[in-house]
Amino acid sequence: MSTRHQIKKCVLAYSGGLDTSVIVPWLRENYGCEVVCFTADLGQAEELSGLEAKAIASGASKCYVEDLRLEFLNDFAFPTLRAGAIYERKYLLGTSFARPLIAKRMVEVAEAEGADAVAHGATGKGNDQVRFELTVMALNPRLRIIAPWREWEIRSRKDALEYAAKHHVPVTATEKSIYSRDRNLWHLSHEGGLLENPWLEPEEAMYQLSVAPEQAPDQPEYLEIDFKQGLPVRVNGVAHGPLGIMEALNAIGGRHGIGRVDLVENRLVGMKSHGVYETPGGALLYLAHQAIEELVLDRETLHYKLQVALKYADLVYNGQWFTPLREALDAFVNVTQQNVTGRARFKLYKGQAILVGRQSPHSLYREDYATFDQDDVYNQQDAEGFIKLFGLPLKVQAMIDIEGSGVSKYRQPDFSQFKRD
Repeated sequence: MSTRHQIKKCVLAYSGGLDTSVIVPWLRENYGCEVVCFTADLGQAEELSGLEAKAIASGASKCYVEDLRLEFLNDFAFPTLRAGAIYERKYLLGTSFARPLIAKRMVEVAEAEGADAVAHGATGKGNDQVRFELTVMALNPRLRIIAPWREWEIRSRKDALEYAAKHHVPVTATEKSIYSRDRNLWHLSHEGGLLENPWLEPEEAMYQLSVAPEQAPDQPEYLEIDFKQGLPVRVNGVAHGPLGIMEALNAIGGRHGIGRVDLVENRLVGMKSHGVYETPGGALLYLAHQAIEELVLDRETLHYKLQVALKYADLVYNGQWFTPLREALDAFVNVTQQNVTGRARFKLYKGQAILVGRQSPHSLYREDYATFDQDDVYNQQDAEGFIKLFGLPLKVQAMIDIEGSGVSKYRQPDFSQFKRD
């Protein structure tokens, strides 16, 4: 008996797009199993409209649509923000930390349904397959994982459309978009289409969350963001919950063209890809969080945290959310955030968020220490002894060099003394 037909019930991570819509009848046809669809509402807005009916029409026995927006921000987006994690200098990881949450809840639905398998629509060329499957392996390794893109004969959008027509799967015009997109409260990503040539400028019609900088208001807007222990709590003095903060900052940042990122990134699976990200609210939160950390973290902690941020970003990007190392790094980050309370102020203008002020009750910046005027707390003569000790290894090495060769190895020859023949 084929192992395909040993599956009785499968829970599918369902977006309602062309690929996952086609997967429903494909699973029934090739595995002979009942298919239960699961959709996580992470802030996709109108993309969720009519999703349950569409899943049923595609052949699913039922469809769960669950609002996970608050958990998404509190347990995934904000911890990544507090860590300061940024992948390859630009990417704020909006898709990366969404996948572990979707897979986590998919496993829970599978357990509640008595399913023996889960499935996803990630391709064999991308990062998402790793993120989904590592989460399943960490939470319930007994579940069989089905990845149709690694099995079926469908190789193009045309193939998928033909399969959909053959199996009477409802297909909407929006599925014919040339771009592959992922949207949630944190960001909107764009891949494919014109972006497959990284030399071409992205077309303005592609963007959905932000205006072009030249179309942004001609007058600057001032913005204040308050943090308490590393978490955002107020926008322009008004207290908001996590959802309200993201909605407010996405609207403000979007109308000023803030948060656009164009990146050729290194995928985990070995190839490079070109993507454009819109993260208006997230970009503002990162800038504000960094501004407050500048005030309150001592030099050694801040510098070490920058190293932790790089590793944290790799873990998130690679789908290694449910790992002991990520938990251990969170423990470090949590200690660093105890004093990250304060306010950052920006001037927003034509695609730029210009930091114009920051304050904190825990600030380590002291004007009386830093001033260039006469002061009573810093004796400049003390610097002489510090510099001598700090530079002592360099001095010793140079003295040894001079004893051996007559000159420090860092001395460059004076070529001006040589004349041309």
